[in-house]
Amino acid sequence: MQACKSWVGRGTRWVTGAAAAAFLLVGCATSSYPPAPVQASDAEYNYVIGPGDTVDIVVWRNPELSMSVPVRPDGKITTPLVEDLQAMGKDASTLARDIEAALATYIREPVVTVIVTGFVGPYSEQIRVVGEAARPQILPYVQKMTLLDVMIAVGGMTEFADGNRASILRTSEGNKQYSVRIRDLVKRGDVSANVEMRPGDVLIIPQSWF
Repeated sequence: MQACKSWVGRGTRWVTGAAAAAFLLVGCATSSYPPAPVQASDAEYNYVIGPGDTVDIVVWRNPELSMSVPVRPDGKITTPLVEDLQAMGKDASTLARDIEAALATYIREPVVTVIVTGFVGPYSEQIRVVGEAARPQILPYVQKMTLLDVMIAVGGMTEFADGNRASILRTSEGNKQYSVRIRDLVKRGDVSANVEMRPGDVLIIPQSWF
């Protein structure tokens, strides 16, 4: 707030009276949402597979059945002897067990390992950045991902951004909204403004009024 007062003091060289008052009320406004909690990630979180991911399937003692396959837009995969198996929404271990069950018709006691190598994640867990980011985009969620990680990935803010009025829309909490201080974090190096993200978060960076 002190920095804001200092800026207004300089600004009144060019604006006076009602204009200066408007600058105080609007230019220095902060988000009305509660501050985002510093810690938000779930210690029990397991990555789940989504469309666009790539999975390496290794079938022990059956190299002809081992391969790398993409997860199709409908969330399914196809491998030799296994057609249209649902992969979206499962972790690697669950998918491996499902492939074993499908292969059991053809192979005695199959042993399958699944390794996710290309990460996109399900739509419901992706991080979306909208508004005045340098490169608004969708990011795969990573355990312990922070606001700073997100801002580095999108290349920071535009010159028109009002970073300290940004907010996080938390879909995992019924679309509850929290305020975040991106300008303090990115421009001033205030690490106290860094917070953890949760799967499905939407980061909204508004445009400055001045």
